[in-house]
Amino acid sequence: MAPPLVTLLSSPPEVQWVALRNINLLLQKRPDVLSNEMRVFFCKYNDPLYVKVEKLEIMVRLANGKNVDALLSELKEYASEVDVDFVRKSIKAIGQAAVKIDTAAERCVNVLLELISTRVSYVVQEAVVVMKDIFRKYPSTYEGVIPTLCSNLDELDEPEAKASLIWIIGEYANKIDNADELLGIFVDSFTEESYPVQLQTLTAVVKLFLKKPDSAQGIVQRVLTTATKDCDSPDVRDRAYIYWRLLSTDPGAAKAVVLAHRPPISIPRTTVSPALLEELLGEISSLASVYHKPEETFVGRGRIGADAVRKGTECVSLLVVLAEPDVLSERMIVFRRRRHSKLSPPDSKRRTYCMCFKARVSAPFAIDGIRDRDFDDAPAVDGEPSGLAATQVFAQTPAAANLLAGTSSNPLDDLVSIFGGGGGGMSASTPAPSFGFGGGNSGLGVDLSSVPATPSVLVPQTPAPPLQQSHSQSTQQEDLLGLF
Repeated sequence: MAPPLVTLLSSPPEVQWVALRNINLLLQKRPDVLSNEMRVFFCKYNDPLYVKVEKLEIMVRLANGKNVDALLSELKEYASEVDVDFVRKSIKAIGQAAVKIDTAAERCVNVLLELISTRVSYVVQEAVVVMKDIFRKYPSTYEGVIPTLCSNLDELDEPEAKASLIWIIGEYANKIDNADELLGIFVDSFTEESYPVQLQTLTAVVKLFLKKPDSAQGIVQRVLTTATKDCDSPDVRDRAYIYWRLLSTDPGAAKAVVLAHRPPISIPRTTVSPALLEELLGEISSLASVYHKPEETFVGRGRIGADAVRKGTECVSLLVVLAEPDVLSERMIVFRRRRHSKLSPPDSKRRTYCMCFKARVSAPFAIDGIRDRDFDDAPAVDGEPSGLAATQVFAQTPAAANLLAGTSSNPLDDLVSIFGGGGGGMSASTPAPSFGFGGGNSGLGVDLSSVPATPSVLVPQTPAPPLQQSHSQSTQQEDLLGLF
């Protein structure tokens, strides 16, 4: 199984990423599948960041006592790259390797000390964060690096890095001679620090007091007073009150709570639950295995599934066309001109407009409430049918009958002619209501006399001479073509 998977890594970056996501899933179930293929996952200089990140995670999963030296050498090179995000992730991978492989922890710490000696700000800060995790995994093992970490205090300006160093100082306060001075720097700027830094400072000072009660009396009183009176965060205030009550009533209980033994950390073997992992392995080479999520969360039955989006779009489009006859008429005129200029619309759009037209003709006026609530109570024009009667007259026109029966030879011309586009929709001698857009009726048998509109739309105008009318019609069609 290994050779085919390795072959995929010579593909373009997009294919590589899909393959890497599936490989990552396989390694969570069977980590020994590619145990001898560490080098094929080394990052190339032109790999995109998303490919490099996946390769880093897979390399950490494949790391063992035999290949850890090659891995550390490679990660050290990555830490000198120009991409800051990639550098941070590479340093974090060094810490993960140290936590995963006990025998390689000392080598990982030496690599981190070499990176700290570069004095690059973001490298030093990420290394301090990683060292905190190593101290949690191997307590009281690498205390010799603490002076080096404390000497780089001025380089820290990110909350996570500050909180990590404060945790180290508080955890080893009894072995650091000037721990009260180092913590005093953060106590002086307590109100200006972020909330995570305030919480770590408060806990570290209490640890210092419990380990060195004689020398830390003043600093613990100062930080508790500041936290309870001047701090805006309720979490910090509540913790300060709890510590104050514990220290004042029962110092032994405070020591049991604050200095309690903490279990060592470890790297989780899988990123998903075992049940979900089995389900995703059954969906290998699908989007579920790429997203590492079950397919119902993003297909069909999700909150915004594809089926729901498609159906909602069709309903909205149909309502817009039914409620706004101008939309249908103008688009059909444009499509008619495109047909004459050999730019006919796709068959799918032809079917869509024919479907919308059939729905307008055959359905009762359920859409009237959407268009205007006042339409239901508007009086009909004398001598002209309205409501369902107008629909029946509309459906009896030759063009509409051909469309509904499916015998029309040119559905576009018939549909345009019904809406006043210049076809044989209705006879000139027929005393039926006008269905054009220039008269007082909207074409739906609804009286628009009560609806405010511009005079050019609702007021009948004197018919123009044939030549002038033909010229005006051609000018209008050219304007419509210009819009598209």
